[in-house]
Amino acid sequence: MIRETKEGVQILLHVQPRSARRRIDGVHGDAVKVRLTSPPVEGKANAELREYLASLLGVAKNDVEILKGETGRRKRVFVRGVDGDTVRKRFGL
Repeated sequence: MIRETKEGVQILLHVQPRSARRRIDGVHGDAVKVRLTSPPVEGKANAELREYLASLLGVAKNDVEILKGETGRRKRVFVRGVDGDTVRKRFGL
C-alpha cells in the first residue's frame, strides 16, 4: 500500500469521485481509499487528487505524480519529499 523509495513514497489508492466531501477513508483491500468531490471527467478528479494529497502531506502539487491509473479508480501515485511514517500519520493509518 505504501512503499518508500530514496526520493519519496509510492502509494496505492482506491479513488471514489463525486463524494460529498474529500477525505481519506481508511483502507480498501490493499489500497488507501480516497474520496473526492470532483467528477471523473476531463482530468478533474486527478487534478483534485494531486492538490489534496499535496496539501495533506505538505508538499508542492508538482511533487505528486500519478504513475499508473490515470483513467481508473485504482491509482499508484508517487509523492516526492515525504517518508512512509509521515504518510501513515497524516492519513490516520
